[in-house]
Amino acid sequence: MSAFHQLTLPALGGGELPLSQFGDRLLLVVNVASHCGLTPQYAGLERLHQQYRERGLVVLGVPCNQFAGQEPGSDEEIRSFCALNYGVSFPLTGKLEVNGPQRHPLYRLLVGEGADFPGDITWNFEKFLVDTDGRVLARFSPRTAPDDPALIQTIENALR
Repeated sequence: MSAFHQLTLPALGGGELPLSQFGDRLLLVVNVASHCGLTPQYAGLERLHQQYRERGLVVLGVPCNQFAGQEPGSDEEIRSFCALNYGVSFPLTGKLEVNGPQRHPLYRLLVGEGADFPGDITWNFEKFLVDTDGRVLARFSPRTAPDDPALIQTIENALR
């Protein structure tokens, strides 16, 4: 099992979210926030999740409050906001730190030393496509919309 799939994340609302449960899935890992100019991307992420889940894609939302305090809510507030405003059905983790000395091990693997796409997360809604072997296939800018042709093509290619 890959180092990626050995990780267990806090689940939104409590409990654990072991990444091993996604070992046979393509994952789109996205750091998310409820009070950001890019927050409407939740709608596109949900469409991606619905469109490709039967083929093996899971969108994984990772709330983060490190960018201008744009995710200040409690777990329940985040869950309610996502459900009521965007109908989010994909899994969400508890809040994680994606940069700095308290960077969660998930993001140490995604962007830390030795990563395929190293470097700090630049803003909310940065996206990483991770294959079933735990390899990061691609990294997409926060401004890359979920329906961007390059993102869609990368997902399609990975699901073949």
